[in-house]
Amino acid sequence: MNKVCAIFGGSRGIGRAVAQLMAQKGYRLAIIARNLEVAKAAAGDLGGNHLAFSCDVAKEHDVQHTFEEMEKHLGQVNFLVNAAGINRDSLLVRTKTEDMISQLNTNLLGSMLTCKAAMRTMIQQQGGSIVNVGSIIGLKGNSGQSVYSASKGGLVGFSRALAKEVARKKIRVNVVAPGMKWRRKEKTEGSVFPICS
Repeated sequence: MNKVCAIFGGSRGIGRAVAQLMAQKGYRLAIIARNLEVAKAAAGDLGGNHLAFSCDVAKEHDVQHTFEEMEKHLGQVNFLVNAAGINRDSLLVRTKTEDMISQLNTNLLGSMLTCKAAMRTMIQQQGGSIVNVGSIIGLKGNSGQSVYSASKGGLVGFSRALAKEVARKKIRVNVVAPGMKWRRKEKTEGSVFPICS
């Protein structure tokens, strides 16, 4: 199987850290972000033969076009990481409807669209792996983050259901829920909680 990995949200944060690890392990990467220049800089920092793409995951046409371009330039994508996400912290009564929609579109719908686009190739090749990056907030909730919590909680349910749909095709779907441990009001090491496999 080829070692081609698409990392949506791969230009910063958790996505960038995943890209660095995957590059060290010999994967050929597609670093995808809304801002192409930022994606190119992140891909360039990895060395090697990695490519950058621009995509708004909330737009199905963008997602489909990006997968076509990745396949043309890298080959079939058999590893997908969904780390693209946004957060607009606010109490629900103060949250604008457009902020609710943008969080749900990016954090939940975006991952659904990229998974749907990846399925075509993964089903054909009878194998693949998907990791969706959720949040501990999606499991436990947090004051001032009700919409973000809903988007990440929805991602957990989606990932569990998709894992059951495609397991017979030898496609693994997992969601991880990163979170921060707090001790005596001091931030300590982050934790990652795997949810399904």
